[in-house]
Amino acid sequence: MAMDGYKGFLGLLVSALLVGFLSVIFTLIWVLHYREGLGWDGTMLEFNWHPVLMVTGFVFIQGIAIIVYRLPWTWKCSKLLMKSIHAGLHTVAAILVIIALVSVFDFHNALSIPNMYSLHSWVGLTVVILYILQLLLGVFIFLLPWAPLSLRALVMPVHVYSGLLIFGTVIAAVLTGVTEKLFFALKGSGYSAFPPEGVFTNTLGLLIVVYGALIFWIVTRPQWQRPKEPNSVLLQPNGGAREGAEALAVNFSNVDTSDSKLNSETTAKKRNLTVDEAGQRSTM
Repeated sequence: MAMDGYKGFLGLLVSALLVGFLSVIFTLIWVLHYREGLGWDGTMLEFNWHPVLMVTGFVFIQGIAIIVYRLPWTWKCSKLLMKSIHAGLHTVAAILVIIALVSVFDFHNALSIPNMYSLHSWVGLTVVILYILQLLLGVFIFLLPWAPLSLRALVMPVHVYSGLLIFGTVIAAVLTGVTEKLFFALKGSGYSAFPPEGVFTNTLGLLIVVYGALIFWIVTRPQWQRPKEPNSVLLQPNGGAREGAEALAVNFSNVDTSDSKLNSETTAKKRNLTVDEAGQRSTM
């Protein structure tokens, strides 16, 4: 099935993937070149996993998970398969985020640094909790064949909106975290003196913003939305059922059609009986 504005979509998709990948590379360069590398020993080396895993999982992979339904090459794939890929990518991102949280709390506790006092930590932990709740509710309502179609139709707009809200909040949390880290790390050399690390990490922040903007643009264009599948079925133990409000409309229309056919047949039978009775009376 052809996509309207396919060349524009392809250009934005390539740009988003390139900028997102560069964001991950810039984060690695930052911690390996300017912040002494990576480790898991309760020192700053362990803390350095925090930005790497957050940018990789919470920003880059989550962005890909958000737009996976928009890829026209997947439109021929079953909806169940795409739901599984969507949930799988979010699960990978959640695992990386949890490891990132463990690294920063472990580092703070090892050096007796207070936890959860900054705006970055408040926003960050809040969005992690919301993200995991969003993932769990998405799996139980949309992926597993337990929720009724009416519930799915009701929750879907909230699911879409909250997903974009969480992604935007993640970007805000990452930017505050990068800034907070630079203020702590560049006290001696002076952040305001434009040191190389400061300029480099500010560039990382701009890349993350651009990546988020590209993801938002791709996912909000109606012409790039996955086409509706009126004949698609969700694999369920009872043989399958159409999904969402569209499925309900289709089912209702089928019921209406069946009713109209039944009414027509009943009317025809009544007319035939009337004609037969009239014929019998005329011959008597």
